[in-house]
Amino acid sequence: MRGEEARVAVAHLFSLVADNWTSVVNERCPSAWAWERHTQVIARRSGRTPTPAQDISLLHDQLLFSVGEIATLTGTDAATVAALLAAADREAGHRTGRASLWTSMIKPGASNEARWRRSFRLRTAAA
Repeated sequence: MRGEEARVAVAHLFSLVADNWTSVVNERCPSAWAWERHTQVIARRSGRTPTPAQDISLLHDQLLFSVGEIATLTGTDAATVAALLAAADREAGHRTGRASLWTSMIKPGASNEARWRRSFRLRTAAA
């Protein structure tokens, strides 16, 4: 999934959040609700469902999210995030080089909303 299709998927997610705003904000972890819906859309559109370890790797290695930020976004406790990150590292064999393609797109100091939007676009593009 690339370019325009990625923008459509992200726009769909934001529309879904807006349409369900009352129920979303009553969720235990609204960002996890949105992440799960986005993952479902990507799986449906791409025909491929990434593993939780692949999602964690994307957020950590390509978007440079901390373990705590990933836990907050996905609604997963930090210990599980760390275990999934270790599993992704074992699967890849090593950590170096995985982020080279997307690292230049990351702008340090960007607002949380901008980082969140980029995470969904990158998640979509990686599918």
